[in-house]
Amino acid sequence: MIELKPLLFPSLATVVTLIVYLAIILNVGRARAKYKVSPPQTSGEPNFERVFRVQQNTTEQLILFLPSLWLFSLFVSPIWGAGIGGVWIVGRIIYAWGYYQAAEKRTIGFGINSLSLMVLLIGSLVGIIKMLMTLT
Repeated sequence: MIELKPLLFPSLATVVTLIVYLAIILNVGRARAKYKVSPPQTSGEPNFERVFRVQQNTTEQLILFLPSLWLFSLFVSPIWGAGIGGVWIVGRIIYAWGYYQAAEKRTIGFGINSLSLMVLLIGSLVGIIKMLMTLT
């Protein structure tokens, strides 16, 4: 049976990630009303398009981030996984905030996201390989 207490921190990081994602989704709805962009339109007003791109990019990032967070947490360290996941969350907020203002202002957040995601992904691979090597 899996001991759940060590997984509390990555679980919390997952819930906070989903809350941030929900806020980003709600921002798209607000931007639709503010800039009068009716569904299914996704273009026309540049201010709306930036808000929409934040949501789309976050969706794309979640596909890599969540499995990487959990694999790292299981095969390397749940505490470090949650901590790096927290860095990713902060980076995502900085990314969104910057992108909402101007596309050029998303760079710092993107860099934080990319670096933390690479650490989780590569760390997961190393952790899995190390465990595989102990099987022989």
